[in-house]
Amino acid sequence: MSKKENQQSSAKDKEKGLNSHTANGEDQFLTTNQGARINDDQNTLKAGQRGPSIMEDFHFREKMTHFDHERIPERVVHARGAGAHGYFEAYENMGEYTKAGFLQEAGTQTPVFVRFSTVAGSKGSTDLARDVRGFAVKFYTQEGNFDLVGNNMPVFFIQDAVKFPDLIHSVKPEPHNGIPQAASAHDTFWDFISLMPESTHMVMWVMSDRAIPRSFSMMEGFGIHTFRFINSEGKPHFVKFHWKPKLGVNSVTWDEAQKISGNDPDFLRRDLWQSIEDGNYPEFELGVQLVSEEDEHKFDFDLLDPTKIIPEELVPVKIIGKMVLNRNPANFFAETEQVAFHPGHLVPGIDFSNDPLLQGRLFSYTDTQLIRLGGPNFHEIPINRPVTPVHNNQRDGHMRQTINAGQSSYHPNQTGGGCPFQAAMHEGGYAHYAEPVSGNKTKERSKSFHDHYSQAKLFYNSQTEVEKKHIANALKFELGKVSMPAIQERMIAQLQEVDMDLADEVAKHIGVETPVKLDNELNQSIPADGNPEDFQSGPASPSIEKSAALSMEHITTDSIQGRNIAVLVAEGINIDSIEKLQQKAKSEGAKITIIAPTLGKIKTMDNQSIDIQKTLHSTASVLFDALYLPKGTKSDELLSKTPAAVLFVEEMFKHCKAIGMDDMGSLLWRSTRSAQLVDNNENASEGIVLNGEIDQFIKAVANYRFWKREEAGDLPV
Repeated sequence: MSKKENQQSSAKDKEKGLNSHTANGEDQFLTTNQGARINDDQNTLKAGQRGPSIMEDFHFREKMTHFDHERIPERVVHARGAGAHGYFEAYENMGEYTKAGFLQEAGTQTPVFVRFSTVAGSKGSTDLARDVRGFAVKFYTQEGNFDLVGNNMPVFFIQDAVKFPDLIHSVKPEPHNGIPQAASAHDTFWDFISLMPESTHMVMWVMSDRAIPRSFSMMEGFGIHTFRFINSEGKPHFVKFHWKPKLGVNSVTWDEAQKISGNDPDFLRRDLWQSIEDGNYPEFELGVQLVSEEDEHKFDFDLLDPTKIIPEELVPVKIIGKMVLNRNPANFFAETEQVAFHPGHLVPGIDFSNDPLLQGRLFSYTDTQLIRLGGPNFHEIPINRPVTPVHNNQRDGHMRQTINAGQSSYHPNQTGGGCPFQAAMHEGGYAHYAEPVSGNKTKERSKSFHDHYSQAKLFYNSQTEVEKKHIANALKFELGKVSMPAIQERMIAQLQEVDMDLADEVAKHIGVETPVKLDNELNQSIPADGNPEDFQSGPASPSIEKSAALSMEHITTDSIQGRNIAVLVAEGINIDSIEKLQQKAKSEGAKITIIAPTLGKIKTMDNQSIDIQKTLHSTASVLFDALYLPKGTKSDELLSKTPAAVLFVEEMFKHCKAIGMDDMGSLLWRSTRSAQLVDNNENASEGIVLNGEIDQFIKAVANYRFWKREEAGDLPV
């Protein structure tokens, strides 16, 4: 198409209200909404390569503002969430590192509100989507609100906030057909990821079982970014925040996740609510990794890069307090939906770093609340109000609730006696850390951000064999849903940089030959600084080869708190072992659910009666953490002839969960293919507890999974 023809076509498209890019897609340059061509869409404008972002970056502000206002009133991201009230208690005086008041004395308790969420799906999506989980905590301190707004993974997909709208647009339902919901297994997501090598580390986390947690109370939380602690003398330390769950880190399998989504899409939300109602309060310990300013550059990665962790072997996590969630919201909408978090809500003693993703979030969150909650007064909604008095010169605006007396709405003033006054630092006034800044205004990215594969390798190498298998299976599923071979090839090329065996296994499954060599210009990733000749993928190997903290299998507990144990019964059951199991489970914070073919009451073998809580047709094995089969000749015979009961047992076995029974092998158990696998393979017997050994069964429940069974063969259920 000639230039003249293109101009005529664009004019006609404008008359029709069409976007000319959509109409023909040829010879198009990326522009602002005002038509100015964009030279760099990969980086925000910064003061120096590693300096803070600059507000005059009109392209970033226009792009982010448009993104933040795309949908109302639902959150664009983190739309589906669950919340809880609680408190944070400090373990020690952290005055050596920070002057934050809530960290100055052991035993100090600070009210908190926490919101857990998925990222990609809408409010109506399932809890069990493969996704990052939001982990946001609002501390109502005596110095004002402090929001620690993080995720259950310590890194993110992108290094610069200007790419956030692109990331989310790619993972959301595709715009031409609105499909799929709350899922990354489609062309646009993997197209974007395959062109952004900086995402490789995060892809490893999202393809791991971390992306499908068993419970909100069984997942870690991270602040993601590097922040600063500032003490009363003004001395800084870089800090990364960690939440460590008391109950360990556990997940569901992908097969379970899909089935749970059909049986109970509110599974995680319900679990959090019920745990608090039952008095099994979720607990998390807060840990920090502290790095002195002098040691900022001692690592082979950049502390400002949000796609990197500080391995705990290099900087141990110091535990400084605990959080207990002990009260459910009184009203879901008023609290969980209207709570407004913002990483810019700080207290004296905590400050930012120049992480370009964090710097962009400082603009985006307030902008989002303006459209989502109707205007600038969202801080007056009860769930968002600080516990300290608020005094300033802000007035009016949509939904204003405060009635300010007097004629002064400005500062300085004499009409109001000069009030409210500025607070000096010794009076608790917030002052930003006086970090020296120099450099040209530029849209470059520091070369210290160019290593995209070493920590992806570190994460993968730190996984157990079964965890590696699950990552491979997740990639097979996700990339198997991609329809464009070029996207699949680019992703296999990325995986080759992480682990050649992993790349080969996934490639074989989706029909891509390895090794992949990308020659086509369209297959080249966009370099971080816009110059392909200067692009480097970074070191070939991580600074350390393995980190135990990165494997879920190494984050264990002997607690069964919050676990739900299924007990299958029918007419003629023996109640003795059930009562013993109930007493033991209750004392340790676990729940027993009695399941039978029908509801109501059934007669036991000694002519008593037992209440049935669920039927085989109203529940499913994937909703439970373990299974117990009490004895009873009549009951056993009835259940062995009930296909739903047989399936229930087989699924429990397939998902590698603990199974206990009163004798050496009930008729129901012998009726399953699981029993045949146990007979033929010693590995398959792991986690099968016989002869009514309740204490041994409880230990097996705490262990949760017995992965050796996967080597014994897969049941087609």
